[in-house]
Amino acid sequence: MKILDKIGLAIFSTLILILCVITCVLVFGWLDLDAIHEMLTLAFNDVTTSNVIFVISVLLGLLAIKCIFFSAEDKEVGGVKDGILLQNADGQLVISKNTLEELVNNVVRGFDSAENVSARITLDKERNLIVNVILDVKETAVIKELSNNLQTKIKSAIKKASDLEVKEVNISVKELQPENTVIDNHVE
Repeated sequence: MKILDKIGLAIFSTLILILCVITCVLVFGWLDLDAIHEMLTLAFNDVTTSNVIFVISVLLGLLAIKCIFFSAEDKEVGGVKDGILLQNADGQLVISKNTLEELVNNVVRGFDSAENVSARITLDKERNLIVNVILDVKETAVIKELSNNLQTKIKSAIKKASDLEVKEVNISVKELQPENTVIDNHVE
């Protein structure tokens, strides 16, 4: 979480706590509603106090808009948005997740019994590469054997293409697809 989001959350939590305490005090009758009305009337009638309240309200409103509409998702990894940054003595290389996902899709498409593939690449907190593959398989496929072969091929293809180590390859079989049967009708 970015510092501005932490500040916004702390201010919001504090304001809600104050409102809860005031509400409870009013419900229990420990504070007179007329006294609060009188204090607010005095505060808003004073020019300096009302200007300070206005500036604080504007700042809190802007902070609220920022926190609501502009989330603090960390899509940047190592200063690179939606990609993996590799560095060596000669310079830098940025490999987008889309590139790796397309590489995985191409590997899976190379298997006859795999169809309708979609891959998703994620990085965990330790920056380990995790590959998630969702696919359909033909009904004649041996799923366990296919998944083992896919996991091995995907890891080696990513290692060969990018020199990145894959922590895990998770395969989800969505559906079994029937084999296409071709009937040969010859008239002699």
